[in-house]
Amino acid sequence: MTTKRITTIAMLTAISVVIAIIESYFAFLNSIVPGLKLGLANVIIVLTLYRYNFKTALLVSIMRVFIVSLIRTGFGLNFFFSLVGAIFSIVAMVLVKKTKLSIIGVSIVGSICHSIGQVLIGIMILDNNNIVYYLPYLLLFSIPTGVVIGMIAKKVLAYDIFKN
Repeated sequence: MTTKRITTIAMLTAISVVIAIIESYFAFLNSIVPGLKLGLANVIIVLTLYRYNFKTALLVSIMRVFIVSLIRTGFGLNFFFSLVGAIFSIVAMVLVKKTKLSIIGVSIVGSICHSIGQVLIGIMILDNNNIVYYLPYLLLFSIPTGVVIGMIAKKVLAYDIFKN
């Protein structure tokens, strides 16, 4: 791995970590549905997926989850919810990115799959199928948050601030 690539990954990870930590202080959505948040750090993940590739986006996303967990939440349930949600999201986005969906559509799919991943891991870890009842609420919020993330990513990509 080149120094330039390491530096790029480090910068993207740092930006996403800072955004995630700042967002964690504004957990007002958590009072509506537990675990609900805007996911603004995912703007960086969508940008990375479009500007670089799947491998880089996956690496940045997983490193963000580990670092934010280390700093803010620890390696308990929140860590596993975030990790599985991030992996589901990236895999889904890379698959639908190959279709004719716009960046906003890809972001919506990522947001939806993040919620599905979180519910599935919740059911597995907590051994409680009732967690599935959170899914409709999470999906309801996944669409507008996916739209917002996609719109921001589209706007930033238009300026191409990530030029090599």
